[in-house]
Amino acid sequence: MLHSFSDVLAQAKQTAGTEVTIAVAAAQDRDVLQAIKTAQDIGLARAILVGDESAIRSLMAEIGLSPDTPVVNEPDMNKVGLAAVALVRQGKAQVLMKGLLNSNDFLRAVLHGQEGLRTGRLLSHLACLEIPGEDKLLFFSDGGMNIAPTLTEKRDILINSVLALHNIGIACPKVALLTANELVNPKMPATIDAQALAAMNDGTNLPCCTVEGPIAMDVAMSPEAAKHKGITSKIAGQVDLFLVPSIETGNAVTKALIHFAKAKMAGIILGATNPIVLTSRAETPEGKLYSMALACIAVGRAQKDGEQHA
Repeated sequence: MLHSFSDVLAQAKQTAGTEVTIAVAAAQDRDVLQAIKTAQDIGLARAILVGDESAIRSLMAEIGLSPDTPVVNEPDMNKVGLAAVALVRQGKAQVLMKGLLNSNDFLRAVLHGQEGLRTGRLLSHLACLEIPGEDKLLFFSDGGMNIAPTLTEKRDILINSVLALHNIGIACPKVALLTANELVNPKMPATIDAQALAAMNDGTNLPCCTVEGPIAMDVAMSPEAAKHKGITSKIAGQVDLFLVPSIETGNAVTKALIHFAKAKMAGIILGATNPIVLTSRAETPEGKLYSMALACIAVGRAQKDGEQHA
């Protein structure tokens, strides 16, 4: 079990170490470079920096990032995303990261028909939060990419997220399909979707997980609340992953936890050929570092799985 982001960093170094290289698109960003410096200093990963070389080199000198860190000069912001993606496609990097680039432009490069990182799976965002007072990290999806997912898309988001949790060592995650309450109500489509998703958890349609829904946040977090409501639950108070019904819910819940509970957050994009780090340009270097660590764990697990099947 991962109790904190310190555990994430330790597992990332153990699982992947400096075998992982991160390609950064539009790397002329101080906070991104500061996170890269820390990652290299602690032996987490290496980097290839793509973007305006003169601006990148200037920032590297200011923060003390090793001048030996490779830089690919691509000052054109319309081309820098694909230039970074190409490094991943060529196997020169195993993780893709957004720097000082608009998220839409970055994702356009990821989803490019011929030159992108498509797999045929839906891309989704997985947020990981360290919340003061909680004894383990909690995960939320999807509060960062898919606006109003259909039932099929929710299933894909669930599969992406569960497989990612398998990668970080949670063998059979407990999943709460969040809604406003536990009653299936035709006027609340999220409850109907949650009921359908829960029915898929029959051992054949989903990777190993325990899924319950529709379920409200209070019941998901508290066995006492479940008992008070007369609900029998296998996951109350033990949830690993919260699947939210819409991007607004995920965005509001995670930001409220960060603001009011002083939680720390990391996040990665799932469903592409390789893990993708897409954090807000306002995210701290610390948050960017934790997101890189999650991506490195995913890469390390994939590499070990490949060796076992070779």
